[in-house]
Amino acid sequence: MPGSFLPEFELYVALAAARLRDGAYGAAMRKEIESRVERPVSVGALYTTMARLEEKGLLVSQPVEPEPGQRGRPRKYCQLTEEGQAAVRHSLEMLGRMTEGLQVADAGGA
Repeated sequence: MPGSFLPEFELYVALAAARLRDGAYGAAMRKEIESRVERPVSVGALYTTMARLEEKGLLVSQPVEPEPGQRGRPRKYCQLTEEGQAAVRHSLEMLGRMTEGLQVADAGGA
């Protein structure tokens, strides 16, 4: 499956969508990524990446009507397509192969 390894941030976004399942929308995905990778995620980077994953056919999104009293833009819920799930599996498998048995010295010990 050449060429299906996802770049780092695309993989984070795809994994957030997979983890959140039916609750996967922009703000929730941003919070999920930030809490797990412990780095800030800009809204622009998130939505640009979501759009890129959609263009690649790896993610689909569906805007929903705002709930009464909800402020801001309507939520766009998304989910991985079968191709997206396959790309995530492939990326994780390749990372596993590359890290199997790997021992990396800490920065102070080299």
